[in-house]
Amino acid sequence: MKKTPVFKGAATALITPFNESGVDYPALRRLIDWQIEEGINALVICGTTGEKSTLGVDEHQRLLEKALEYIDGRVPVIAGTGSNDIAHSVLMTRHACKAGADAVLCVTPYYNKATQGGLVKSFFTVADAAEKPVILYNVPSRTGVGIEPATYARLGEHENIVAVKEANSDISRIVETFAVAGDKLDIYSGNDDQIVPILAMGGIGVISVLSNPMPAATVEMCRRFFDGDIAGSVKLQTELLPLIKALFCEVNPIPVKAAMAAMGFCENRLRLPLVPMESAHEEVLLRLMKEQGLI
Repeated sequence: MKKTPVFKGAATALITPFNESGVDYPALRRLIDWQIEEGINALVICGTTGEKSTLGVDEHQRLLEKALEYIDGRVPVIAGTGSNDIAHSVLMTRHACKAGADAVLCVTPYYNKATQGGLVKSFFTVADAAEKPVILYNVPSRTGVGIEPATYARLGEHENIVAVKEANSDISRIVETFAVAGDKLDIYSGNDDQIVPILAMGGIGVISVLSNPMPAATVEMCRRFFDGDIAGSVKLQTELLPLIKALFCEVNPIPVKAAMAAMGFCENRLRLPLVPMESAHEEVLLRLMKEQGLI
């Protein structure tokens, strides 16, 4: 039996605004308030787009705590807690649950390149420590290892593992995942160019980068689909495809940080090894943002 969804619709994988001193908390509050005013269905804090891997433990924990304070229960909060060090992931998962997150997002262990058996043992270890639902995050292009459909079926047996953010990009493999594990796990698109295709297979939403600058439109794309306006949902997906491509023309979150800076929400400041996007790419991004009325 499928478990209760953490959210349905669009969740923003929120950027982390930085200034020269560290996290820019006033900017974070403005971002959160605007996202909620625009109708976002949930927020992901300290994910890949939030440059989680460059946050120290104390900084990461304080960022999540402040975000939870600012959000104040208005939308579900999903905390990124995954790591290639499973003991660290357990530590961050326990903190997130205690702090009040509604769920945690746990990426496949990167660099180590675990076997499928290693993935099962690792995710079960995190899920055993979690007091809140666990959403798996499969993004093999970044981590070097992917979750196989048969492995999803095994993972879905754990009572705390409820969903997956699927950024595998292989539609055939995703169809197979729905076939073997769709009755056990909710599936969210992890790629903004595949929101409607994933919904069409039975997905219940997206964890999105696009929704940083365009939360209302991303929510609307999902709403139209759920309301039966498939053509309207497809229209939004195709209309926004050029901007989506521009937001991923360099490694995430380089372009989306530039986009949010252009909208006045934050400084265009990233942490090494990431650097601001190349000027030629930025020109294209800004032109497309102007066409959408964002700047």
